[in-house]
Amino acid sequence: MTFFSKIIGTGSYLPPKKVTNQELAEQLASKGIETSDEWIFSRSGISARHYAEPDVSSSDLAVEAAKRAIEASGLQANDIDLIILATSTPDFFGGFPSTACVVQHKLGITNGAAAMDVQAVCSGFMYAMSVADSMIKSGAHKNVLVIGAEVFSRILNFEDRTTCVLFGDGAGAIVMSRSEEPGVLATKLHADGSYAHILCVPGNVQGGVVAGSAFLYMDGQAVFKLAVSLLEKVANEALEMAGLQASEIDWLIPHQANIRIMQSTAKKMRMPMDKVVVTVDQHGNTSAASIPLALDLAVRDGRVKPGQKVLLEGVGGGFTWGAAIVQI
Repeated sequence: MTFFSKIIGTGSYLPPKKVTNQELAEQLASKGIETSDEWIFSRSGISARHYAEPDVSSSDLAVEAAKRAIEASGLQANDIDLIILATSTPDFFGGFPSTACVVQHKLGITNGAAAMDVQAVCSGFMYAMSVADSMIKSGAHKNVLVIGAEVFSRILNFEDRTTCVLFGDGAGAIVMSRSEEPGVLATKLHADGSYAHILCVPGNVQGGVVAGSAFLYMDGQAVFKLAVSLLEKVANEALEMAGLQASEIDWLIPHQANIRIMQSTAKKMRMPMDKVVVTVDQHGNTSAASIPLALDLAVRDGRVKPGQKVLLEGVGGGFTWGAAIVQI
């Protein structure tokens, strides 16, 4: 018997604390660091970002997004038989217990559903979604909750204006279920560890203390050039796998990192920007959460409609990248 997987519900959540470029510039000025709304927006397209409070973790954001996705799907929490959570900022140092297990408990899922974290940084949601698709198509699972959740504000160096202005916190989720008709038409994943040094948190734990830096480091120019090239290639690979042309795609929902990267990718694919879902201005780069955040917004505001074809793609530290084509 042939199984297909389909997205049947979406959800997202941003912590209430919203910080505009102007507010952030004022905070940085108190530390002697110069920046401005114009400087940030012109280079990234970001106007604001959201920060979680100190006592709020990735699992807390994930639970709120998950509740909304489950409600939209029409299922109950205990109908979920697998949770895959993508994050680079897990609740616990060392990554265990997994944030997915914490989310399972907080959602009140008591059916023994499997739960695991996936770490592919900003491509994490694409990796998690691809795994969920394979799990469903194999017949091993029926209803999979896929989440991207991050509290990136915890690993930002607020003395480095080239990185601290770009990232924010948030969570997005989808419910993928077994279907008699195709939903996920293609997925494609890649990685190349030789680029690990251009986007990383170059620290580790030795004897209970951090050796090296616990802050995010990024070579912005190198990441930009690589991202544009890889996103175009993986998008075309996914299109070929699905037997589609770019002109047949209704919406492009890329990782929300930088408006220039999105514009360059769309141009290379000959897709007009009015077919690109852009939310980076509202919440900055939320890493693994950014694609499901953008998807949920576009579904809920009516842009993305049932039956339409959507191309999702992301690129992140590792270096990792991936794409998926789905029919809503």
